[in-house]
Amino acid sequence: MEREWLFSLIPLLIGVSFLCAGLYGLRRASALRRTGITAVGRVVRHDTRRDDDGAKYHHPVVVWTTRDGLDCTYPSSFGRGTVLHGYGIGSSVTVLYDAKNPRCFEIRGWEPKWFYLVFTVVGAALTAGTLSVLLVLLITG
Repeated sequence: MEREWLFSLIPLLIGVSFLCAGLYGLRRASALRRTGITAVGRVVRHDTRRDDDGAKYHHPVVVWTTRDGLDCTYPSSFGRGTVLHGYGIGSSVTVLYDAKNPRCFEIRGWEPKWFYLVFTVVGAALTAGTLSVLLVLLITG
């Protein structure tokens, strides 16, 4: 086996990264659905961030009060290119948060569940495909 196996480490690294990110997101969403507490929040602003290509992403900043009386103001970790109807400044939204760590929350309807599923599937496909190629190279090499 020559050095070509080194090049297969690139898609393997990408695949494992996508797989880990997807599984983390799915696990976090599942945990919030199981043990999260629902609260009514209000969008007070949008943190607008730009990526390396200059695209804008809007992250709604939501204010809500926990059952313990703690006032929380946090931006969503998920950003969108446009602000959806019902998520503008002043809109009332439903928040699902972790009682032990209110920073861990999601805005119902804002964060798509399919996003993490796509990351998981693409990551699994890249990882399995690359491992298959490496195995063939090892056997035939």
